[in-house]
Amino acid sequence: MTDRGSVHAWLSLGSNMAPENHIPRALRDLEVLFGELQVSPIYESEAVGLEGDNFHNLVVGIYTDLSPRALVVELRKLEARHGRRRTPDRFASRTLDIDLLTYGDQIVDDGPIQLPRDEIVKYAFVLLPLSDVAGDELHPHSGRTYSQLWEAFDQPDQYLWRVEDRVR
Repeated sequence: MTDRGSVHAWLSLGSNMAPENHIPRALRDLEVLFGELQVSPIYESEAVGLEGDNFHNLVVGIYTDLSPRALVVELRKLEARHGRRRTPDRFASRTLDIDLLTYGDQIVDDGPIQLPRDEIVKYAFVLLPLSDVAGDELHPHSGRTYSQLWEAFDQPDQYLWRVEDRVR
């Protein structure tokens, strides 16, 4: 799958269990699957909604010809290869979490697949790295750029800080 696909998608990656190992390995795996990546800076934040170690989060841009559903299946396989165990507890520590944020400019409401993902406008750890790499792109629902959404983001209790770029 290393040929550049025709649809640009944004993914959110996060880890709070040995992120210094899982994130670089996940980036290499994604590069094998999808070719050249667009990679945001990595941000660290306190765990939101759970007790646990701090998370490292970033956003990655890929090109693909997979459908959104097929892409999510591939991402779940990648998470599993990194030791991710899905449990009924949605808010648990994890080795690797990969979410499909956008798929081109499509708006999808298909059961478990919601695009654009609502976490984009809810969480600083998604919106800030997305605005870093896709600041001029438009959010499919709001029609505002990700930079504009970040400038207007009003969640003062969501603290995050940039991690030194040491993943590649």
